[in-house]
Amino acid sequence: MSFVEVENVFQSYGARPILERVNVTVNRGEFISIVGASGCGKSTFLRLLLAQEQPTRGSITIDGRPPAQEPDRTRGVVFQRYSVFPHMNVRDNIVAGEAFARSFGRLFGSERRAAQERADAMLERIGLNHVADAYPATLSGGMQQRLAIGQALAAKPLILLLDEPFGALDPGTRLSMHDFLMHLRGEIGMTVFMVTHDLSEGFKLGDRVLVFDKPRWDPTDPDAYGATVTYDFDARNRGIPFQTIMEETHVLRPV
Repeated sequence: MSFVEVENVFQSYGARPILERVNVTVNRGEFISIVGASGCGKSTFLRLLLAQEQPTRGSITIDGRPPAQEPDRTRGVVFQRYSVFPHMNVRDNIVAGEAFARSFGRLFGSERRAAQERADAMLERIGLNHVADAYPATLSGGMQQRLAIGQALAAKPLILLLDEPFGALDPGTRLSMHDFLMHLRGEIGMTVFMVTHDLSEGFKLGDRVLVFDKPRWDPTDPDAYGATVTYDFDARNRGIPFQTIMEETHVLRPV
């Protein structure tokens, strides 16, 4: 059985279809890039993986567990804008990532001291041990994103979800973040889903690239149909399709 199984997922907001007939299987440790035009359901798909939303139809399972009904520690998430706590210093942000899984989200006494030691080990791993007592506002954009990823990993999630994590960074910082993520991914071997608008970034970082698009389109009503995975490329094999999915596109023309 695959590690992540998305089976016949549909998602609608009221009468408006967003996704339709999405079927994806992912093995443990794969890095999946998700690309496509704006409005094609990429972020919606990520929210479904996060269990922030529930599909209208179909199911999503991770590691054979029952479909989640709400976000939990099995899913770590990093957004485009730095998803860290500005009122906590760098070390406490990492501790908070671990504390999410505990009662009331708090750690006390010896348990907290042990978590701080693990946080220091994580900060050394992600190259932020020298700013452990600083606050996020004093860090560069790339450092804040490294902190956000470290915070997500502190909870030891089964999958890491990245929603345009480097879109707000300058080109040089973005490239250094690519190197950081690939090094960390090789060290940890975590299953990753990343939404990006940058096709070259998707192929550079991903093992596979899922393309979301609308195979059916009505020019008189662009919102009449939802999107699905139209291509599944093997990014590690010169872009050769991992699986051919797209059927003949149906364009409905006005009479």
